[in-house]
Amino acid sequence: MKKITLLSVFFFGILACTSQKQEHASQEKESTQLTQSPNERKNLKGLEESLKFLTSDELMGRDVGSEGLEKAAYYIQGVFEKNGIKPYLNKSYLDYFTVGDHKTSNVVGYLPGENSDLPPLIIGAHYDHVGIIKPIQGDSIANGANDNASGTATVLELAKYFSGQKLQRDVIFALFTAEEKGLLGSKHLSEVLKKQGVKPYAIFNIEMVGVPMKGKDYLAYITGYNNSNFTEIFNNMTGKKTLGFLPEAQDMNLFKRSDNYPFYETFKIPAHTICTFDFTNFDYYHHVSDEFKEIDIEHIQNLIEQIQLGLLGIAQSSENNIKLNN
Repeated sequence: MKKITLLSVFFFGILACTSQKQEHASQEKESTQLTQSPNERKNLKGLEESLKFLTSDELMGRDVGSEGLEKAAYYIQGVFEKNGIKPYLNKSYLDYFTVGDHKTSNVVGYLPGENSDLPPLIIGAHYDHVGIIKPIQGDSIANGANDNASGTATVLELAKYFSGQKLQRDVIFALFTAEEKGLLGSKHLSEVLKKQGVKPYAIFNIEMVGVPMKGKDYLAYITGYNNSNFTEIFNNMTGKKTLGFLPEAQDMNLFKRSDNYPFYETFKIPAHTICTFDFTNFDYYHHVSDEFKEIDIEHIQNLIEQIQLGLLGIAQSSENNIKLNN
């Protein structure tokens, strides 16, 4: 997520859990793993593989202009190719542009729907992070597991799921670069689409979903909650209160701090980000300890299984009934 002030994080933070609670949580996690069906374990395997690669030291924190970020882009492209996701722009998955002296790229693929007159749905996440930072106990690699390998891996799993479905509208899968530099990748893609005369139907962006929230009656919060009727329609399609309102997200204006916002600015369409980082449940924002071991894979899989129902409902609908409230 684009830079959040330390004061805000401190204000909304809470003290770390006691070792007793951590031990209890670990025991619950082991119990969940033992009771999973073979099919659930198979789903987790692909998700875990993506998370481990994207958070590996080999990628050196996925900073813009780095070899590590380029490796991540080719990994994403490989998943698209393997699962029949077509290149969206100029017969290439890689949407290049420059950030300062560095050449970088969004990775963009799509699945065609049966009705080309319907505006496309975009499902996105940023795959870059902040790279090498000030060392802590000898570790200087900000691996960016929660921010935002979790969102990237979620988009890849959704792409796999959608590849076997019958769709009414095109679904574009966009992995953005340079979010950490000021939402530059999403700004670039929104401008490219505008020049091509493509106005998206809605943007569903996924940001920092690696750990669950506690004490909430919904699974993830959505930014810009009151801007459109997206949440109501989406939750009707999942049959659950999957998405909800987090007051802190509104207070901190998170609607403008992730890759949904450039599309809202460019097109004035429903454009939202979902997130489960609520300022109390993860201590390692832009930190070297934001690593794979801190991620709750079962939580992400549960989130995927719920949101894929809502997104599929949108993609299979021939109605354009998701609209801004003002």
